Amino acid sequence: MHYHDRVYGDAEITEDVLVALIESSSLQRLKDIDQAGYPEPYYPGSAHSRFEHSMGVMLLLRRFGASLEEQIAGLIHDVSHSAFSHCIDYALAGVAEEKHSHQDDIFEGFVRTSEIPAILERHHIDLERILDDANFPLKERDLPDLCADRIDYSLRQAVVCGHIPDGSQFLQRLSAEDGHWVFADVESAASFAELFLLCNTRYWAGLTSAVMFRTVGDTLRHALAQTYISEADLYTTDEAVLRKILPRATEDATLALLLARMNGEVGYTNDPDDFTARVSCKSRAVDPLCRNEGEVCRLSDVRPEWKNTLTQESTPKEYFLKFER
Repeated sequence: MHYHDRVYGDAEITEDVLVALIESSSLQRLKDIDQAGYPEPYYPGSAHSRFEHSMGVMLLLRRFGASLEEQIAGLIHDVSHSAFSHCIDYALAGVAEEKHSHQDDIFEGFVRTSEIPAILERHHIDLERILDDANFPLKERDLPDLCADRIDYSLRQAVVCGHIPDGSQFLQRLSAEDGHWVFADVESAASFAELFLLCNTRYWAGLTSAVMFRTVGDTLRHALAQTYISEADLYTTDEAVLRKILPRATEDATLALLLARMNGEVGYTNDPDDFTARVSCKSRAVDPLCRNEGEVCRLSDVRPEWKNTLTQESTPKEYFLKFER
């Protein structure tokens, strides 16, 4: 299988198990799940799918010599995402907005009821090992560490939004050592950390994304309450959900207003003294490992001021929205 990726370039994928997983309905569904949620009204031209990101994580791990099992874990890590990605965290009761963790919370159960276990069994791959992130430190680590997931979604966001042409300037200075990602020098680590910060501030945890999360979440919650869609529908695709919701707007004035907000047709203010919707957004920053004078250290060890940034950006962002109607 030949695959072209906008971050990593061309790749040939020959392993039967990877090809089978890529061609499975679970992975193919992700082609119609936007990575950000519903970005077009807010960040025109920035759409890219969960499938693209999933392939990217696998390709990044592959590029740096990760085992086949770790590549599989990277490839399937997002299969449990709902339509509109993290907007779901603003639609369902009992889900913490600021954690963006619904997909992770249901991941194991989702995988077990999919076709993935049968594919792995046919290729003599242990499902239990794949499901345990402790086996795959390159693929997944807690913040503020780098991991393949974090590296890919930040480079991909930066490429899609025109901040960098591709991933080469960072990948050439990066290595995988004993389960850790390490930059060759302080300057490369700092450049990556600043790029990650830009993406967090402008896209993932910014005011515009808060509006997207809130408006899409409100629309989905209303559609669920009115039984226009079921929770099962949320695990189809963005377009499939919209096809069920949109026709109802002609007879439901509340839904029509929520859709207008969701599509950026209604103005809003952000004022902690006058608001009707309080929105929390997950915020994050990274503290990469790098080489400095022959030793491996964290960026914050060399640049202590980065510790302040880590503290500031690791706290969820809060916004106070009031729509014009």
